[in-house]
Amino acid sequence: MTGTARDADTYFDVADPNFSITSAAVHEARERSWYARTTYGLAVLRHDEVSRLLKHPKLRQGSGAWPAHNGITEGPFAEWWASWVLNKEGEEHHRLRRLMNPAFSPKLIGGLVPRFQALAGELIDGFQEPDRCEFVSEFAEPYAARVIAIMLGLPESEWPVIARDSATLGLAMGVTFRQDLPKIEAALAGLYAYADELIADRRRNERDDFVSRLVSASRDTDKLSDQELRDGLVLLIFGGYDTTRNQLGLAMQTFARHPDQWRMLAERPDLGGKAVEEVMRVNPTVRWVTREAAEDLTFQGLDIKAGTTIHLWSESAGTDPRAFGAYSFDITAERKPHFGFGGGAHHCLGHFVARSDMSEALPLLAQRLREPRLIEGDEWLPDSGNTGPLRLPLAFTPAP
Repeated sequence: MTGTARDADTYFDVADPNFSITSAAVHEARERSWYARTTYGLAVLRHDEVSRLLKHPKLRQGSGAWPAHNGITEGPFAEWWASWVLNKEGEEHHRLRRLMNPAFSPKLIGGLVPRFQALAGELIDGFQEPDRCEFVSEFAEPYAARVIAIMLGLPESEWPVIARDSATLGLAMGVTFRQDLPKIEAALAGLYAYADELIADRRRNERDDFVSRLVSASRDTDKLSDQELRDGLVLLIFGGYDTTRNQLGLAMQTFARHPDQWRMLAERPDLGGKAVEEVMRVNPTVRWVTREAAEDLTFQGLDIKAGTTIHLWSESAGTDPRAFGAYSFDITAERKPHFGFGGGAHHCLGHFVARSDMSEALPLLAQRLREPRLIEGDEWLPDSGNTGPLRLPLAFTPAP
């Protein structure tokens, strides 16, 4: 759906499931102005303005209003959403981050890297056909879910439960949220039950793993409450799975368009980390980062009323020619920061986990799956909010 004129500004109906946030119409609007108006409020399209507004003192985290935008103001999902550390402000936000941060120990995650590598190889070995795969079901889903199981100290055989409920919960990030609410809330109940069992087990049998660190997290005399623990653990299971699954699929889509970069990654696996950053710059699963005006303000001549939702469009900013020049995809390039993990005080808590597991998977895939090509049968979530493939059939040349 293209932009239309409304009060002399470009307008996008982003609630339409057929709208594409990465379309040529959006990039053309970026050339006319740094912002557009949308169904929900404002969209910010350029890198510099996104960077400045992420940390603007008169803006607060805006994702908390997402359920209400979709007519959902009460019930289990609305309560869980409001509990997110990402949706808190001020001292409450700082407190939760202080208590949760130690669980994301780089040393703990770094020690899991050999297991991530072995898992990627095992899944590739298990492809049903030697020269093609359905990438989501045969790699991205089991890899993302089993990484979470490994991190939490769970039996990896339980990955289908994590995958099923997390994928269903992820429908809440898209524009079909309201119609999907009954199955979303059923998935949330399932993950709550799973989290409760985990917490109870670690209280009985402490281990050197992520959940034990979260359960025992304390600062001075402060600890996470039982409700904060279960809310936070469900968020971390869901977020860790959903982001990795979607982003791996988007990475394969991107590299299929840039076969020279895929060959380079196979030859230089040390570029795995930079490959993740470059993919997230041009093709992030998180299509927008949300802020809300805490008070009336004027930004670059535009008057913005208190309460206005402001979506910072990450792909549009990440491919802005003012910041990056003409479009290119180069895993060796030094780039300005992307916004795939948000930014400012609300920068994603789990970014190190996502970066670690994807930076190990992509080089191994590049070495084993030569010349990947997209083939018919792909299916996608709407291209707004959080997106990614539901099915992504690939053909490739097996490595000798």
